[in-house]
Amino acid sequence: MTKKAVVLVSGGLDSATTLAIAKAAGYDCYAMSFNYGQRHQVELESAKIVSDSIGVIEHKVVHLGLDDIGGSALTDNKIAVPQSSNEEVAAGIPVTYVPARNTVFLSLALGWAEVLDAEAIFIGVNAVDYSGYPDCRPEYIEAFQTMANLATKRGVEGQLIKIETPLIHLSKADIIQKGSALGVDYAQTLSCYAPDDKGHACGKCDSCHLRQQGFKAAHIPDPTCYSQS
Repeated sequence: MTKKAVVLVSGGLDSATTLAIAKAAGYDCYAMSFNYGQRHQVELESAKIVSDSIGVIEHKVVHLGLDDIGGSALTDNKIAVPQSSNEEVAAGIPVTYVPARNTVFLSLALGWAEVLDAEAIFIGVNAVDYSGYPDCRPEYIEAFQTMANLATKRGVEGQLIKIETPLIHLSKADIIQKGSALGVDYAQTLSCYAPDDKGHACGKCDSCHLRQQGFKAAHIPDPTCYSQS
């Protein structure tokens, strides 16, 4: 019987690699993306391109309204996206953290996984080169797994839906090398917090700098199209 997995796909480098890993592991992949009120929509275009390129059974885009509560530079245009130098990425929990985002995303993925009778949910959280988000830590994933085991029909019946985090202990360079070996086309991905209307990355935000540093450390050319401004 074919294994099924729901894979959270944002259109970024990490989620593309995660999707490729799930596909290589033999899962029939169902991609799930979110139009959650983020300040730009171009990442959803990347998510579709990535999902089509790697190959999924279905790509579902769920519409949410996290901009209704705001509290993040990614959902509130009144809060500026911070810029940093290549040498220093902002410490602590940055203003780009979206309150409860991964909890909401994983909860919806859990629901779809039950509907599909899927064995796993893959999410590209990372605790090494991560941006200070509390919902990217191993402790958080362990806690959500415990909740999922208690809160689902599959869990109660002993058929657990495993939360898979294949990138959680990898550096950005490790992730890029792994994805490249699996044939991921990183030119299709977008990691930027503040891209322009054409989908060009700003090259100045924390996410862009983590990406740039990762390609440099991996000794792989960065295929990202950056804005000239």
